[in-house]
Amino acid sequence: MRSDAIKTGPDRAPARAMLHATGLDADAIARPLVAVVHTWSNISPCNLNLRDLAQAASEGIRAAGGTPIEFNTIAVTDGIAMGTSGMRASLVSREVITDSIELAVDGHCLDAMVVLCGCDKTIPAAAMALARLNIPGVALYGGSIAHGKLDGKSITVQQVFEAVGSHGAGKISDERLCTIEREACPGAGACGGQFTANTMAMVLSALGLSPLGLNDIAATDPAKTDAARRCGELVLDCLKDGRKPRDILGPESFRNAMRIVAATAGSTNAVLHLLAIAHEAGVSLQIEDFETAAAATPVITDLMPGGRYTAIEMTEAGGMGAVARELRAAGMLEDAPTVTGRSLFAEVDASARSPEGQEVIRPVSDAFKPRGGYSILYGNLSPEGCILKLSGSSPVLFEGPARVYESEEACFQAVQSGQINPGDVIVIRNEGPAGGPGMREMLAVTAALVGRGLGDQVALMTDGRFSGASYGFVVGHVAPEAHRGGAIGLLQEGDRIVIDAARRVVETDADLESRRASWQMPKAKVTHGVLAKYARLVGSAAKGAVTSP
Repeated sequence: MRSDAIKTGPDRAPARAMLHATGLDADAIARPLVAVVHTWSNISPCNLNLRDLAQAASEGIRAAGGTPIEFNTIAVTDGIAMGTSGMRASLVSREVITDSIELAVDGHCLDAMVVLCGCDKTIPAAAMALARLNIPGVALYGGSIAHGKLDGKSITVQQVFEAVGSHGAGKISDERLCTIEREACPGAGACGGQFTANTMAMVLSALGLSPLGLNDIAATDPAKTDAARRCGELVLDCLKDGRKPRDILGPESFRNAMRIVAATAGSTNAVLHLLAIAHEAGVSLQIEDFETAAAATPVITDLMPGGRYTAIEMTEAGGMGAVARELRAAGMLEDAPTVTGRSLFAEVDASARSPEGQEVIRPVSDAFKPRGGYSILYGNLSPEGCILKLSGSSPVLFEGPARVYESEEACFQAVQSGQINPGDVIVIRNEGPAGGPGMREMLAVTAALVGRGLGDQVALMTDGRFSGASYGFVVGHVAPEAHRGGAIGLLQEGDRIVIDAARRVVETDADLESRRASWQMPKAKVTHGVLAKYARLVGSAAKGAVTSP
């Protein structure tokens, strides 16, 4: 066992003495030492149940003959940080969580691990850590929050952000805003639409790192505790059989994950995160691969933000297993290994069937949309590639004058003060991985636009990101970013911008090259601490915005 390095032999008596001090006896020390890593925090509902799940996972580990060793790492909650300087910490936290798991597990030579994750960046970080360490491991998502109810309709935090825009436009009262605020988030769990958390939870299952069906279980469902216990037992099976993450994470697994994202109109953040996970797994994955997947995969779920239903309702309709079953029937999934030791197709065969009459998931032959909800664009404004997020009502072509803003805050103020007009192409720059730093999400802006009735009347492009709750005709991850000399940094107010989904082009006829000679790198917004370190290390968004060599 790896842990023999810290516990076996006379010279390890000091280490054993410290382990005894934690309450472990000689038998417990002799067993495999299994990390239980979680991102519990009481700052938000997203990770609120993970400490309880850690106890259940520990019970499963003990029952299967192992000894659990618990660690807690950080979480940054996007729903709270959104629209503030704190959002710069969000993507950075993905790297910090991954690094901290590596340091804790490798620093103690532990034999295996269960990683419990809850919100947007904790989920890809779990997969990145599993791939990087490549020891037997299982990931489990803490589960979606239950949806709120208002006027007989399901609501999530998405509707709160949009209500802010409606309130700013004078469309709803203070009292109405407070009512929406109070009803949207009823308890523990991550944001309830097919936003980044639920998208990435499905990705974990598609990659084979989580047992199929367990991530579907809601955070407050009593069955979630049983799921965590099962993961604790399962990780000992992985250790016994020598089953490791990189045995599971092959090219076919990533192709399956990309198809699942496309089929559920999932968050564009999945592109960034899957590139980063592939980087850690040593699997070749390019941004163009996502275009291949999206172009060939129809949207077969009716999920928020663009659709009607929440993750809870999708689980009731059959969940991930039902989505995978429909894609498999159409020849759109490949069989691949999973953490259970059974193949993905075997897991799909064993999963629950969809109930009759459900309206959330359709067969491929009766899809909601003919292709996935995003496309990869290139052009003189983004030669490395960027992501166009398409909603059901989005036009194929948008052309208009640039309205240029140097930060999210400046743009949000312009939206709320009525300075944005139909036909404008909003440009928010210097929000990229290095320039932000941290590549903030523009949900406050996109939601305010929707709330003011401009969601389908303007376009928006940025070197930052978009929340999974964002929708409309929006282009993000523009690379190279402005801070590193990207063409988006050369645009001027009024420049004509063309975003053409059919040609997969984002371009301008402005004379950018004549401006380049006078361009200077903007002054760094942060000059010390972790954000400054991240800005120096981080790579292009087109390659996952990773900091690991």
